[in-house]
Amino acid sequence: MSSPAPKAWSQRFESALHPAIADFNASITFDIELLEYDLNGSVAHAKMLAQTSIISISEAEQLVAGLEQIRQEHRQGHFNPTVDDEDVHFAVEHRLIEIVGDVGKKLHTARSRNDQVGTDIRLYLRHKVDAIRTQLRAFQQALVDQAERHIDTIIPGYTHLQRAQPLSLAHHLLAYVEMAQRDWERLGDLRHRINLSPLGCGALAGTPFPINRAYSAELLGFEGIYRNSLDGVSDRDFAIEFTAAASLIVVHLSRLAEEIILWASAEFSFVKLTDTCSTGSSIMPQKKNPDVPELVRGKTGRVFGHLQSLLVMMKGLPMAYNKDLQEDKEPLFDTVKTVQSCLEAMTILLQEGLEFQAERLASTVTTDFSNATDVADYLAAKDVPFREAYNLVGKVVRHCLANNQLLKDLSLEEWQELHPAFEDDIYAAIAPRQVVAARKSYGGTSFEQVRLALSEARQRLLEV
Repeated sequence: MSSPAPKAWSQRFESALHPAIADFNASITFDIELLEYDLNGSVAHAKMLAQTSIISISEAEQLVAGLEQIRQEHRQGHFNPTVDDEDVHFAVEHRLIEIVGDVGKKLHTARSRNDQVGTDIRLYLRHKVDAIRTQLRAFQQALVDQAERHIDTIIPGYTHLQRAQPLSLAHHLLAYVEMAQRDWERLGDLRHRINLSPLGCGALAGTPFPINRAYSAELLGFEGIYRNSLDGVSDRDFAIEFTAAASLIVVHLSRLAEEIILWASAEFSFVKLTDTCSTGSSIMPQKKNPDVPELVRGKTGRVFGHLQSLLVMMKGLPMAYNKDLQEDKEPLFDTVKTVQSCLEAMTILLQEGLEFQAERLASTVTTDFSNATDVADYLAAKDVPFREAYNLVGKVVRHCLANNQLLKDLSLEEWQELHPAFEDDIYAAIAPRQVVAARKSYGGTSFEQVRLALSEARQRLLEV
């Protein structure tokens, strides 16, 4: 490539930019990410210019051929703009003129960098949203696969990180399937707001040329066009909304990550980490560290930071385009990269990085008072007012703690001394499996409900 052409705005100025300011002003080091999308937008724009007779069909064909040559050069590693090119848009235009000559100077007719970059970013984010939704489906499938293997595995359920009630492990995992489903639906809803074309809004006020915005939007697969040119070039709501949706995705991943970190500790020992998803210590040879969930938990903060960055960037901008908007790309690009890498890592972890310790889990739920509510429910089913039953069971638990007993250790005589409604079926009622099986309300943890929930989850995974 030859030396860069003068800037499109350079004839207004008598001297060149200070080199440090040129570096400071340039975005080519990161907006090169938009190259393919910029080419797509430019191809559509060239075809629209011909369709409206602003340029000839022959000129449009030359422009399209030149743009496709740039695409191939880039894919082959031969198109490598520098800071002198300022941004991806000028870099493409400069190279296009080198390839096709003066006709290349017509491409920017009826278009500004402002609506151009707005178009590029929407094309980019639309593509990435589709990819992330696909990854969310893979993550859900990994959860469902684990859940199907562990319908009958019982795990302690917690509130306030204190033992509460036993659960089917599948029920626990399916809670994350539901979170991911909301993420998938949220991105699908957001996609409609991303998928509007600002192309043709010009710098801020439209253009006097007889363009056909609907035609270029159709060529690019947009669902519609911005109704207001000022809004079209200055709107970044969709980027903020995406980063907010991404923040919720990593919240959900981080919650699961935190649980896996706890479960993998010696104190819990609910899971074993396989060698494929963990590393060791440089000094303590016995260690196996939960690197994947720890990194996911840590990377969550950078996504939150990007959301804050975009909100602060936008909060004080007057209409319409301002150079501040150049700062939307790095947070957006890194959010996409971070969410995609976290989803991929957590999916692999679920598929091959964990081994649930079913025997350990089963023994855990036999050594606590997580069946206490079931004693109260037992009495309530025998027409004892629940609050009375609740208070009675509290006294029973206190008695057991004082005597180093569990509820299952009480004799039938002791039960009946506490209340005559107790019969020998109390032992079956408070056995961990029965405690789980009894919760048959829709959405509950009973094995019957978990199988239904799995069936419903499998059906949802077929949705596109």
